[in-house]
Amino acid sequence: MTEFLQVSTATENREAAVKLAQSAVSARLAAGAQIIGPVVSVFWHQGEFGTGEEWQLLLKVRADRYDEVEKHLLEHHPWRNPEVSAVRIVAGSEAYLRWVETTTAPV
Repeated sequence: MTEFLQVSTATENREAAVKLAQSAVSARLAAGAQIIGPVVSVFWHQGEFGTGEEWQLLLKVRADRYDEVEKHLLEHHPWRNPEVSAVRIVAGSEAYLRWVETTTAPV
């Protein structure tokens, strides 16, 4: 069976998150996306400690297409060096995972 991932990134505002989600889903790289926000982030960036509001984007993808998803996000993301990370989906309903698999199958 196909393996699946949840890929996450964040943007500085809701509009950028929606635009990025729409581009990935319309390209059929992600079956769906959730946008959560605003969330508070605490981080080190360019040697400085900071906090800020971000909008988190979670994408459901096929593991065998991760490289394409990452490339797409990096090319379309408004930030120069955004977080793009993934965790395995270790379990899920059969119907849901089948939907992810068929929706994002390579053409």
